[in-house]
Amino acid sequence: MGRKKRIAVLMGGPSSEHEVSLKTGQMILKNLDKKKFKPLPIKIEKDGSWPMNMEYLKSQSDIVFVAMHGEYGEDGQVQSLLETFQIPYTGSDPIASAIAMDKSKTLKILRENDFLIPDYLSIKKSDPLINWRRIKRLGLPLIIKPTSGGSSVGINLVNDWDDLKKAISDSFNYSDYLIIQKYISGRELTCGVLEINGTPISLLPTEIIPKEGEFFDYNSKYKIGGSKEITPPNLPKSAIKEIQKLALAIHKLIGCSGMSRTDMILGNDGKLYILEINTIPGMTETSLLPQAAEKMGISFPKLLEIIIDSARN
Repeated sequence: MGRKKRIAVLMGGPSSEHEVSLKTGQMILKNLDKKKFKPLPIKIEKDGSWPMNMEYLKSQSDIVFVAMHGEYGEDGQVQSLLETFQIPYTGSDPIASAIAMDKSKTLKILRENDFLIPDYLSIKKSDPLINWRRIKRLGLPLIIKPTSGGSSVGINLVNDWDDLKKAISDSFNYSDYLIIQKYISGRELTCGVLEINGTPISLLPTEIIPKEGEFFDYNSKYKIGGSKEITPPNLPKSAIKEIQKLALAIHKLIGCSGMSRTDMILGNDGKLYILEINTIPGMTETSLLPQAAEKMGISFPKLLEIIIDSARN
């Protein structure tokens, strides 16, 4: 065998998902095939400081595995930095990353390309007046969430108009821009896409049944036993294929690379609504992409190897 590939696992960072990113990074380090790869953990602090400069990183690694979620790590900033220094990295390029991270941009693109999405509107903190009438036209219940963010951080479900202002105020603690979206009652679904030998393929979709809250919130995602995941869902084969087809089409539309995971709702009206796409899905012990890959016979170490093989050079 030749020299082991040196894999720098980039984790942490200044976003609200710092802790989740550390968990993702640790799971990647734990599951990298040590016969093939030499891991190098790199933790970026909450203040954004690095433990090394970029020239040193380039000299010590062959590929950077980006295990950072949220602002800076998933929005194209770190990808742009790595490209500036010509360091190969996993996942999507800066443009696709920035689009997918901005839920408002993603929803606009999806709507323009005739994908079904829940009715929504965007608001920003700096607006002197919020158009409450427009919000109320959406009807209850509503989901309030940061435009840029993930891991369900800062998301609020509003079932009563009296709770609306408090929910908006709380979500503004996490972002200066919010999405206010009509809550669709139905079955929560997600479907990953993985690029194998340059070809993106859809994994089996997963149905998520939250146990900790009314929807797939932070506790449901990351607390052991916080949700029940069923891969594949108990749905007709035609529905499974449609979910996979949608996830693949959105992966290509946004311009994602390596991997992605698209979240959807199968509404009680029988329609599939697209919620968002994630370019760096979690890799924790409760994360959905590794679970779906395993159901298709792809072990965690093999999954990581596939992602590394699809790294951008």
